[in-house]
Amino acid sequence: MSERSGAIDARAARRRFERAAAGYEAAARLESEVAHRLSERLDYVKLAPRRILDAGSGPGRHARALAKRYRAAQVVALDYALPMLPRPRFFDRLLRPGVVSLAADLQRLPLAPASVDLVWSSMALHWASDPLATFREFSRVLAPDGLVMFSTLGPDTLKELRAAATDSRVHAFTDMHDLGDMLVASGLTHPVMEMELITIDYRSGGRLLDDLRASGQTNARVDRRRGLAGRRFGERLRAALERTPRVTYEVVYGHAWKPATDKAVKTVRVFKRIP
Repeated sequence: MSERSGAIDARAARRRFERAAAGYEAAARLESEVAHRLSERLDYVKLAPRRILDAGSGPGRHARALAKRYRAAQVVALDYALPMLPRPRFFDRLLRPGVVSLAADLQRLPLAPASVDLVWSSMALHWASDPLATFREFSRVLAPDGLVMFSTLGPDTLKELRAAATDSRVHAFTDMHDLGDMLVASGLTHPVMEMELITIDYRSGGRLLDDLRASGQTNARVDRRRGLAGRRFGERLRAALERTPRVTYEVVYGHAWKPATDKAVKTVRVFKRIP
């Protein structure tokens, strides 16, 4: 596996999302688009889940969409930042009683083994310091023939910001092939991995930084520099980004199945880049 440096400080990351909860949905436009593209992949899957885990749900927009798609299912919206979780309104209770909120860590799911038929996780896995431990938890709670479907960010994400700010100020992201290996190592089978590059023109470097801050997605690396970076650094960073306002995101999509039995199952790994 490729080396992945810059482990995430989970407490710092959680505090950032807690502070950003009120304005997260307005700032997280990429996350919304990727979740939509991930949901389209469910059109090709025959599944009638009784319980769905939305792992890293944020405000719950997509948990509600899953409840609408699978009306007979209970949807558990799980996030480690309590203020991010959806608070059901009166009419939500009447129309969509299947969505429940749960504050917990992806690497320590408070769910019984084999209690979930679909684990859905969109744009949350890259906030886990140990993706393999997270996949093992997904595998543990999945029922036989259950499906895990996820999206996350790959190594080329924010390469323009990395060049302007230096490596230590930007998160590292796990390679698609390594994630596929982790799925197999966690006991899941028939993994399929895809990748696409999405480029966003922010028109100004300041807008990228503002969006990252408003959505809580600022540096939470364990080895990050503490304290303020200073006005001069901020000015240099914004000036550098003004010259390259188009920013790259490498988006990785994957899914895999929980075997129906404990017997050895032939695994098929498919990796491809979306045109």
